[in-house]
Amino acid sequence: METSNERNLAAFTHLSTLTQYIFPFGNYIFPIIIWSSKKDKSEFIDHNGKQALNFQLSMLVYSLVLILIAVPVFLVTVFRNISFNDLINDNHDLFINFDYGNSIGLLTIGVLALLVLAGIKIAEFFLVILATIKAANGEVYNYPLTIPFLK
Repeated sequence: METSNERNLAAFTHLSTLTQYIFPFGNYIFPIIIWSSKKDKSEFIDHNGKQALNFQLSMLVYSLVLILIAVPVFLVTVFRNISFNDLINDNHDLFINFDYGNSIGLLTIGVLALLVLAGIKIAEFFLVILATIKAANGEVYNYPLTIPFLK
């Protein structure tokens, strides 16, 4: 049976990942601080700390993969359809001769990658809230699609 303090610290560990919207890398720094200070004293805090960090690392990997798909696709599409002479001459009609017909497949892949990225960021927010609630209630919660970096 977890104590109230353990449940609160486990919930705060999950909740601290939302500091990424205020501090760069706050979603890693604050959970590591909380988890590492109490992981040896409580199995419940240890489990929740690992889950929070594994989920954040998994979201980082998924985000990087999607960005590595989207950015080159858009760059290839733009550089294939815009001449450097138009850029040098400050031509304001850059996209008049843009060939959407031959680029629609690549653009679709890039847009889908960005939409999936937006979807996982939204899901991340709500899953963190759900994990916080579960931890506050003393329930064990495992994030979906999480790569177990820390075991």
